[in-house]
Amino acid sequence: MTTTAGNLTTTTGNNMTTTAAPNMTSTAGNITTTAVTNVTTTAGNNMTTTVGNNITTTAVNNMTTTAGNNITTTVGNNMTTTAAPNMTTTAGNNIITTAVNNMTTTAVNNMTTTAVNNMTTTAGNNMTTVPPLTPNITVEALETPVSRAECGTQQLCVAEPSVCDPSATGSCFFLAARQQSGSNFDFSISGESDGYIAATLSPDSTVGDNDPTYVCANNNGVVRFFSTVLNNGQLVSTELNVNSVRGRVNGRRIQCSFAATLPSATTRTTGFAISLSDGPFNLTSGDLGSPTTRFRSPAVDLTNVNATVNNEITTTTTTTAAPTTTINHGITFHQSLTQALLITVGALGLAML
Repeated sequence: MTTTAGNLTTTTGNNMTTTAAPNMTSTAGNITTTAVTNVTTTAGNNMTTTVGNNITTTAVNNMTTTAGNNITTTVGNNMTTTAAPNMTTTAGNNIITTAVNNMTTTAVNNMTTTAVNNMTTTAGNNMTTVPPLTPNITVEALETPVSRAECGTQQLCVAEPSVCDPSATGSCFFLAARQQSGSNFDFSISGESDGYIAATLSPDSTVGDNDPTYVCANNNGVVRFFSTVLNNGQLVSTELNVNSVRGRVNGRRIQCSFAATLPSATTRTTGFAISLSDGPFNLTSGDLGSPTTRFRSPAVDLTNVNATVNNEITTTTTTTAAPTTTINHGITFHQSLTQALLITVGALGLAML
């Protein structure tokens, strides 16, 4: 075993066991390792670790790492790893991980990673894993009304009618989407309803197949928020990763904003189909009636704020005019009698010839 260190500091807590197999080489510069209680590391044979400058690893209680033979790890500068309690990583043989600069990994509690043999992971620069939002549907007051001021520049907007202004009076259904990071988005919706308005985001372009639906209801002049899924035309309450809910009611106009973590889009689509709807809300029971769709789009890339999104719902109205009958007893009867006499005279003249 060969160890070459520069500015190496190691602080170990209770009950830490480290067993290094033969032929292990470690080269370190400016590496700090702080280990707490009950950390066990068992390394297999022929393990090579080359660590760049300024790497910090903080391990918490009950973390176990078992590495198989022939594991190679090359870590670039400024890599930070924070592991939560009860994290277990089991790596199979011949696993290679190459991480470059500025990679950040944050692990939540009770995370288990099992790597199979011959697994290779290469991480690019500035890679960040963003956790989903924590559910909280408590509604606070929406101080700033929903607006289309930043449509096409900071947020993607869809509306029915297409020129809908959510700040103006009149029937108008509107949604704005703005990406926070990863699958986390900020949404604003507005619509006219005596019951509720809702926005459905479908990851497979087929709206209504257990798709996440965010509902803002008029609950005696204040907004009540529901996280639901739309399935076969019915809204079913469920917990979604949504929080930061704000709402306001002005007459029939309901407006709310919220943040939500969306599910991953399917491999068949490149975005989400958007549906805006309204429906009845029972104040006594708190039940949501069946929604009526006012706007439906094809799959849309929510990060493309310049996208033009059209309503797929079209209404064709055919009007058949009833026949108009005009009765003018004097003129109409006289004209008919004259025409009859002329025809009779003409017929007699032809007969005489």
